[in-house]
Amino acid sequence: MAYDLEEQEQLENIKAWWRQYGNFLTWLLIACLLAFAAWNGWNYWQRKQAGEAALLYEQVMKAAESRDVERTKRAAGDLEQKFGKTAYGQMSAMVAAKVLYDAGDLAGAKSHLQWAVEHGDGEYVHLARVRLAGILLDEKAYDQGLALLKDEPPAPFVSLYADRRGDLLAAQDKREEARAAYQKALDKMSAGDASMRQIIQFKLDALGTA
Repeated sequence: MAYDLEEQEQLENIKAWWRQYGNFLTWLLIACLLAFAAWNGWNYWQRKQAGEAALLYEQVMKAAESRDVERTKRAAGDLEQKFGKTAYGQMSAMVAAKVLYDAGDLAGAKSHLQWAVEHGDGEYVHLARVRLAGILLDEKAYDQGLALLKDEPPAPFVSLYADRRGDLLAAQDKREEARAAYQKALDKMSAGDASMRQIIQFKLDALGTA
């Protein structure tokens, strides 16, 4: 009988504990299960997005290789609209801009580069800025190009920014400022970029001595 009473007391203690904490633990378990399901769903969605974006990017590349301007523009636009948050969206914008630029469609090239500047991240943003500034240089929109490159970029892009700023300043006949920009580009350039170094040195020499 003593054993039964002890067992009954333990059972009552468990019931009391469950009345106090059971509801909280149930909701905690439900929350954990929902979080796990959401995580799996998010990963699945990301994999699906990346897979579909990769297929569309392949279409962009095929159109670019065949120099099919209209198909490149259409495929790149679809990719940017549907999968703009993936890396493929940024890569596609850069590819399309090159194809359109080579075809003489400066407005189309600018549109894709502007999209990359506004929606891209990491290296794509800085490459897009430099290339967009190059088109603005062609259009003689020098101040717009300089405004695009006014902020100091991360270290790997300092030389690239400085070189393009030098081009824009030289075009405005601001020789001293252009000379300083080209010199900065040389100073910040890695030792392995010998051919690019020669080009910048040539531009610097063309400005004449101070």
